[in-house]
Amino acid sequence: MFHWDNGLFLTVAGLALDVPRRQKRGFISHAHADHMASHELALCTPETAALYRHRRGARNRTLEMPYRKPLEWGPLQLTTYPAGHCLGSAMLLAEDEERSLLFTGDFKLGPSATSEPAELPQADILVMESTFGQPRYELPPRVEVIGELIALVRRTLAAERTPVIHAYALGKSQEVTKLLTTAGIPVVQHPMVYAVSEIYAACGVDLGQVARYAGEIPAGHAVVTLPRGMKGYRLAGIDQPVSIAVTGWAVDPGTRHRQKVDHALPLSDHADFNELVEAAERVGAQAIYCTHGPRECAEHLRLRGFNAYPITGTYQQRMF
Repeated sequence: MFHWDNGLFLTVAGLALDVPRRQKRGFISHAHADHMASHELALCTPETAALYRHRRGARNRTLEMPYRKPLEWGPLQLTTYPAGHCLGSAMLLAEDEERSLLFTGDFKLGPSATSEPAELPQADILVMESTFGQPRYELPPRVEVIGELIALVRRTLAAERTPVIHAYALGKSQEVTKLLTTAGIPVVQHPMVYAVSEIYAACGVDLGQVARYAGEIPAGHAVVTLPRGMKGYRLAGIDQPVSIAVTGWAVDPGTRHRQKVDHALPLSDHADFNELVEAAERVGAQAIYCTHGPRECAEHLRLRGFNAYPITGTYQQRMF
């Protein structure tokens, strides 16, 4: 989140321990819980505003910032750009007369079935999410993973068993649903997932043949539910389930066992390490600050010639 006080300061939600999460004015990059707080006024895209109110309450005030439409904010010009992470996810470009700063939030390069592809404007300073900030996190081509998912679901249905895909209620669930329905596989969603999907539909994202779970699973349908271990993820009436996790962490060999699923596929809504390097190259910043990832990410970027630093603990850096 950003905090304004005689200029623009950067703090990182969940890391800046001496700064309250709730602010008078806060930018929300997207509507995942670890990137939101109930600010007095939340700056975000219209899609994130709808999801934010759904998750935090309708009384929360927002200032909507559609993509690519600059907003004058005191001495700054603020512009949002698509981040490719989930519906409404946005990068924030802040500019004054001397310098510019790009805050990525969570992002992913490349195509998405349910969100606009990421756009990376150039900036003097880059504050970059770095979840997969180690070279070993090189994800296989997306088309191959999607093909593997569709083939696995079809094999499961042919064996008269029920494919159960575990994914976060916002973002990954809708992405998987759209991929399955596009392939002609109807989907039943957990009620929490379906409530978010209704907002996707209201924002113009057609997820195809999808229904809300109502106590039974029709034959020939895949199920999209919450990650294993989350409260209420179990759904009754599933005949011979085959559990599937979809997560970038699936590149780690032990993911299937840790998450207690039958299959784990590396379908991610975060940039892998190669995309982080590509983002750094495309933005062309004089300084890069890595957040929401391993400290080693900055070290790996420095070895590749970038002027990169980690944001850890209570670190705060004045940018303007």
